[in-house]
Amino acid sequence: MATTPGGRRTTLETLGKMEIETPIREIAGKRWDVIVVGAGHNGLTAAAYLARAGKSVLVLESRERVGGACTIEEVWPGFKLSPCAYLVGLLHPKVIEDLRLPAYGFRWTPATAGLFVPFEDGSSIQLWDDDERCEGEIRRLSPMDVEGWRDFGSVKGRLRDALRPEGDADVWLGKAPTIEQIDERLGGDHEARRFLFDWSMVECVEHYFQDERLQMAYLGQGVIGTNASPSDPGTASIHFHHQSGRLGGVPGQWGYVEGGMGMVSFLLCDAARDLGAVVATGASVARIIPGEGVELTGGERIHAATVVSNADPRATLKMLGTAADGVWKSRVESVPQLGCTLKMNVALRELPSFKARPGTSEPHHLGQINTPLKKTEWDQGYQASRRGELPARLWTELYFHTAHDPSVAPQGVHTMSVFAQYVPYAFAEGDWDSRRDEVKRLAIDSIGRFCENFPDAIIDAQTLGPPDVESRVGLTGGHIFQGECLPSYMWENRLSPRTPMPGVFLCGACTHPGGSVIAVNGRNAAMEILGE
Repeated sequence: MATTPGGRRTTLETLGKMEIETPIREIAGKRWDVIVVGAGHNGLTAAAYLARAGKSVLVLESRERVGGACTIEEVWPGFKLSPCAYLVGLLHPKVIEDLRLPAYGFRWTPATAGLFVPFEDGSSIQLWDDDERCEGEIRRLSPMDVEGWRDFGSVKGRLRDALRPEGDADVWLGKAPTIEQIDERLGGDHEARRFLFDWSMVECVEHYFQDERLQMAYLGQGVIGTNASPSDPGTASIHFHHQSGRLGGVPGQWGYVEGGMGMVSFLLCDAARDLGAVVATGASVARIIPGEGVELTGGERIHAATVVSNADPRATLKMLGTAADGVWKSRVESVPQLGCTLKMNVALRELPSFKARPGTSEPHHLGQINTPLKKTEWDQGYQASRRGELPARLWTELYFHTAHDPSVAPQGVHTMSVFAQYVPYAFAEGDWDSRRDEVKRLAIDSIGRFCENFPDAIIDAQTLGPPDVESRVGLTGGHIFQGECLPSYMWENRLSPRTPMPGVFLCGACTHPGGSVIAVNGRNAAMEILGE
């Protein structure tokens, strides 16, 4: 039987189901220092830090397993997949170190193959993480763009060094910086400032690259999880956000977690429990009562002076009801929170063979793959989704976990995770139940036009639209980042962990520094509560 460093059964052993032995009535009979509502990775992080500080902490999760959008589900027998989160890259080194995640089994493989993009004319590019190899690819595709590519990397490096240096000076730690503080760090670097606050992703790629294919290769990186077109101001900042990490001490590094992305949440749960936190799944909170605690859907009240909500801010508003501060309520409702992404988990007989670079076990399968769109297709697709319609084609980003870690699927078969845009939250005609197969075909066709073995390689596919993410994961609007991460909703404009309601805090992706599997949101909330 596997155990944690603290001698407990691991969260993986129960696949995230934390059925506590103590009856709810006994839990309700105890007064807790802190109740955390929601066992997503940020909630578990906050719980771990608070328990480490000596607080009595109870984590209540309404769903059957911990992890939220970053969990592990057995989608088909033997296939263990995360419904939403696929790669690790922005998980904060401070959290990894503080909570001793490697001791709990945190292992990952760098996706050094970077980003592969095939084009309809039969050409392709492999944007390696290794600068020398990547430059060779740029030179082969478009020699005139080598200098622009270097400048493109340079400005991101300057932004990263200014805002997110290694150590405690990282602006992601603690309170969100003001725009003035950011400007002070940038020191008059106008190019970097435009990248961070102003440029659309279209403006960005047109500034650095002349070849249209190279521009197309990067466009999707400016709208990941964002309900905006690459032509919209501020979308270049989305690309920097996702390139700003230092996983393993390597700038911009992403990787595949051994056992699947949900292991991040499971290991955080193990750490929190070893530090003394109690975690219960299948415990649904109906009401947050500021200064007093929570009320469960069954009517039981559990008392705590401090309640930390890992739920998204609109879900938190519902739980607060009339106790919510009016000004704060208006601010929460002013942040767009409508998802536009399609998530697919796909079981494969073999990995896709791309017409531009044939083969089912190639270097590009070790990174991530984008099927690109032209600028006009991006704009048309975005407008179609806003009208409640499907676009003619989807941009897709593909990940192949089994290429690194075969343990997540039965022997001899593969997994493909698909992240695609844009799809509507609500259809103008029909609904997701009646049109799911149509969406699935559109996604497979959008990928298959670049492949020579699709759809024959597909065994089965799970298709999740924004309403499915909302109902299965609990994210209002199906927005994976608990609200937009465009510049006008970031930094000092992000919601604060401390709310106006006494003893009520937020710790999810709606807080600084924003969305993705970061965990430092939970740490920041804990530090705010502890006054550090």
